[in-house]
Amino acid sequence: MALTLEQKKAVVAEVAEVAKSAHSVVAAEYRGITVGQMTDLRAKARKEGVYLKVAKNTLVRRAVEGTDFECMSEGLSGPLLFAFSIEDPGAAARLVKDFAKDNDRLVPKLVSVGAQLFDAGELERLSKLPTRDQAIAILMGVMKAPIEKFVRTLAEPHAKLVRTIAAVRDSKQAA
Repeated sequence: MALTLEQKKAVVAEVAEVAKSAHSVVAAEYRGITVGQMTDLRAKARKEGVYLKVAKNTLVRRAVEGTDFECMSEGLSGPLLFAFSIEDPGAAARLVKDFAKDNDRLVPKLVSVGAQLFDAGELERLSKLPTRDQAIAILMGVMKAPIEKFVRTLAEPHAKLVRTIAAVRDSKQAA
């Protein structure tokens, strides 16, 4: 069923609003995916904070004008599903990669991050980006490492003395 002009304007406005605040977007061809599979994909997307949209490419072209994802306009062709990462830059890539692993009919076509367009091969690299919690944990580990090493260095002479005394005690008990 064809969309009216008002419905098209609403779709463009909705996608444009999401595109302004999104960190990254993945466009994937969904030809041959069943309704049940698409429903599962949408449920997973909601859980992971990914905005999923199936829309006409011309409407998406208009929606991404003036955003970081304007670079995608040239490559939009065929039936595409758009996954926008709202909270975590790698969330959409992880979602599409994991779903495509089980369903070979979902084929990633375009990846865009930070106003740069990448081919589908970069999906793997983007999906390996740490989540916010993982990045904080890595940062805390890096910040904590010098202090831990300093404390171990300060404690080592005392520990060595204790080990030496214990060795002397053990050798006297053995004799």
